Amino acid sequence: MKTRFGAERWIDAPAMVVYHCLADYREHHRPGGFLPPAFQQLEITRGGVGAGTEYRFVMAVGGRRRAVSTTVSEPVPGHKLVETGAGIETTFTVEQTVDGAHVRFDTVIDEPGLQGILNRLFGARMIGPIYEDELTRLEDHAIAHRSMLSPPDGTLGQWPHTLGTC
Repeated sequence: MKTRFGAERWIDAPAMVVYHCLADYREHHRPGGFLPPAFQQLEITRGGVGAGTEYRFVMAVGGRRRAVSTTVSEPVPGHKLVETGAGIETTFTVEQTVDGAHVRFDTVIDEPGLQGILNRLFGARMIGPIYEDELTRLEDHAIAHRSMLSPPDGTLGQWPHTLGTC
């Protein structure tokens, strides 16, 4: 049974900075970066920035812990990042706006039986606050890093992976 949920927000930082924070699992998209405490024990097993990154983590939600292994792809580099694991897929979409970036997280969980029913009934209520926290942390993180990542002329020419680390 497929369950879909998501969250979105306008962020007061350039889309290129926000996307960089999402795509860089070594420095930003990790515990100690902008991920909330529900994401634990993240271990990068391949890559670390953008497409081809593979990692595993433990998700602690509602008193349960679930180990997840994920592969990252970038169907639209600089705008769309997709994490795919067994029975779960999350898409991060970042669009430039006149005064910042519009960011959206969309997750599809596909689990059979009772777990699928429970996800449908409670998933959004359990994950929604975590995603809202993650978006708040991402915004704070992107704002703190925007001057270090934004070229002085404001162009996107250096994206995606020549920006370096913060």
